Amino acid sequence: MANIEHLTEENFESTVKTGVTVVDFYAEWCGPCRMLSPILEELAQEETGVRFAKVDVDGAQKLATNHQVTSVPTIVLYKDGKEVDRVLGLRDKDALKSFVSSAK
Repeated sequence: MANIEHLTEENFESTVKTGVTVVDFYAEWCGPCRMLSPILEELAQEETGVRFAKVDVDGAQKLATNHQVTSVPTIVLYKDGKEVDRVLGLRDKDALKSFVSSAK
């Protein structure tokens, strides 16, 4: 199992402030989110130098609002604490791999 960290309002900023971080804003009830999860786990095992994390929008509504997440899944790419890109909805592994590589 890949090491995908679950983020909260308390640890979000400190986690994304350095390096490249891929954050999956998701909800437990979201079908596409559940389909995306194993793809992200595979990428987390393959990609070196990239941190992968998840935010449950139902449990961290303020965090989702502050980052303008209006639909799930939303995958946001951060580099040194700044958002550099985002994609909405389910994507295949190749598309996500290309997305992650764009910030390296």
